[in-house]
Amino acid sequence: MAQLQKGLKNILQKYPNDVVFLSALRTPITRSYKGGLRNAYPEQMLAAVRAPFQLPHLSISLVPPLTVHQVLRATRTHHPSLSPSSIQDVAVGTVLSELGGSKAARMALNHVGYPSSTSLYTVNRACASSLQAITTIADSIAVGRIDMGIGAGMESMTSNYGSKAVPLQLWPEMKDSEVKDARDCIMPMGITSENVAERYGISRADQDAFGVDSHIKASKAQRSGLFDNEIVSVSVANPPGEADSSPTPQPSETVQVSKDDSVRHNASTESMAKLKPVFKDTGTTTAGNSSQISDGAAAALMCRRSIATSLGLSSSIVGKFAGSTVVGVAPDEMGIGPAHAIPALLESMGISKEDVGVWEINEAFASQALYCIRKLGLEAAMEKGRVNPRGGAIALGHPLGATGARMVSTILAEMEGGGMGEVGVVSMCVGTGMGMAGLVVRE
Repeated sequence: MAQLQKGLKNILQKYPNDVVFLSALRTPITRSYKGGLRNAYPEQMLAAVRAPFQLPHLSISLVPPLTVHQVLRATRTHHPSLSPSSIQDVAVGTVLSELGGSKAARMALNHVGYPSSTSLYTVNRACASSLQAITTIADSIAVGRIDMGIGAGMESMTSNYGSKAVPLQLWPEMKDSEVKDARDCIMPMGITSENVAERYGISRADQDAFGVDSHIKASKAQRSGLFDNEIVSVSVANPPGEADSSPTPQPSETVQVSKDDSVRHNASTESMAKLKPVFKDTGTTTAGNSSQISDGAAAALMCRRSIATSLGLSSSIVGKFAGSTVVGVAPDEMGIGPAHAIPALLESMGISKEDVGVWEINEAFASQALYCIRKLGLEAAMEKGRVNPRGGAIALGHPLGATGARMVSTILAEMEGGGMGEVGVVSMCVGTGMGMAGLVVRE
């Protein structure tokens, strides 16, 4: 049985039984209904990030636009010792996909060249689904159940957000439950944001300023090419004249989607202030200070350090997964989850917040992100550019099932040069009232 490493010294030490990342890739995150991946199926996006042999020194940006099988062929050429059969299990986080996404995800796995001996399952912990997927794969590696696996996430909110993530068929007695927390599990997320803002004094001005800052950081990062090495482009077939209702079949137009398209490069507090509240007439939560409804996928290839060494892949290790923690909070203020999950994670790891160099805290809403930052005492870290240094979900988007893995790919890229310290934390609130946090270590 693997032993949990506790204390900064032990966490930074390299051990043969470490769970390490060989890659952490994602598709672009694009606006639902209007963005570049609006016509992409979730399993199509998953297939795009499922190139397990595309390790960091083989950047997708160096390869011309190719079909998935051609990319796989090129990456296999660079890593002939790593066979698809080396991947023993795959966990895919998804929230909205039909039938839990298990059939489509399994089809995507086989479609891009994995053998039937590679198993797959899907995970739904709402906004933390793909961090949970990474955790379950890491746990399986840590206890010796498998040697290598993939933790991933996929979401097409364009295709599957019709019910606004609220169940259409629900036992009537549950809707009218005498237990408030039970009823609140289907409370609109925007109302939970308003609750946090009202209860903890998060002003509209502060929320707008936070939203603008997210876009400014993301804009700078995108224009500087800082996202390029974590993004895998996706080929999408768009029907020409989509708005045209002509019954005459038209040939599809294939486009290559390679950049996040939700970033507002001209965001300003003046423009944010003009937006009306979305969920309450007297509220403070707007489209500008909330995360965007998005499409995207992400995947992390993980193995035991000793396996990477035996396969000659030690130089391809990009980080270590040290562990994660989940906690429960009241459903009607689910956004405060990170403020509880992060202290629980740090305590379980035997470290303090001063040991953490960079933080990725999901921006479901500016209200809850600001509350958590203040509650955790991270204002100084935010001023130093160590909290969401390349922007967050307000600017980039929040494809529910893929967000956790997207955040892992981003934080590993942020830590690569060493300027963000040795230890990073990713955390997010979770619908129905939870928080989850994970600890990653720079290689």
